[in-house]
Amino acid sequence: MENENSGSGMGGNSPQTLKSLDNTFAIITELQKRKGARVTELANATGLSKSSVYKHLTTLVAHDLVTKKADHYHLGLRFLDVGAYVRHQIEGSRIIKEKLREVAEETEETAQFTTEEHGRAVVLFRETGRRGVLTKGRVGKRFHIHQTAAGKAILSQFSNERVCDLIARNGLPRATKGTIVDEDELLDDLEAIRERGYSYNNEESTKGLRAVAVPLMAPDRNVLGAFAVAGPTHRMNQDRLDGELPELLRSVVNELELNLTHM
Repeated sequence: MENENSGSGMGGNSPQTLKSLDNTFAIITELQKRKGARVTELANATGLSKSSVYKHLTTLVAHDLVTKKADHYHLGLRFLDVGAYVRHQIEGSRIIKEKLREVAEETEETAQFTTEEHGRAVVLFRETGRRGVLTKGRVGKRFHIHQTAAGKAILSQFSNERVCDLIARNGLPRATKGTIVDEDELLDDLEAIRERGYSYNNEESTKGLRAVAVPLMAPDRNVLGAFAVAGPTHRMNQDRLDGELPELLRSVVNELELNLTHM
């Protein structure tokens, strides 16, 4: 079974994982991908028997993690509670969200805060300004980390050795013709990001979309994540990418880093 979380540290039938839980997560992943499904659909997608799928679903329903409507099963709202709890554990989450809203209002574009987990870029917060466009980057969305401006900003704070380890684990899959898929080219790009202090996404994750991002550092100097502003190519010209936007993001990040130091 191929899905967007493959290789992200979720188990995936490793000898060290529990087969029953692997099957449960396979069913959950398919329910998310399909926006609900019948038992037969899930059995066909996962390779499990219908009786096995039914037992897993019945257990998930009993724990409020799945709901049943007619003969369709859907993910339940308990995942929302779990997700909100997890996000709240992120250092400085409240002030990060407040600052992100200010960025979206000032730029009138879509602003996101992204962190890294298991070698993937994960969107934690998202705010949309007056002219902001819809993007793939909904809250909770996991991206291959080299495909996004925020992901590359985070990678720029890792050693080249760590970056190469992530590449060996997750590869450099292509999202668009602009995606960097060569290891040496990515390392060169990360070195340029370190020198200027911000990163670009030039239609590397979505055709017609550009973004700029700045990393946010914790008081211990480990990277917490990155602030990014994204918009359509006709508005995200080079002047904005090299001037107004990184200047704004760096001022926001500098203020946040001071606040985090004294929290």
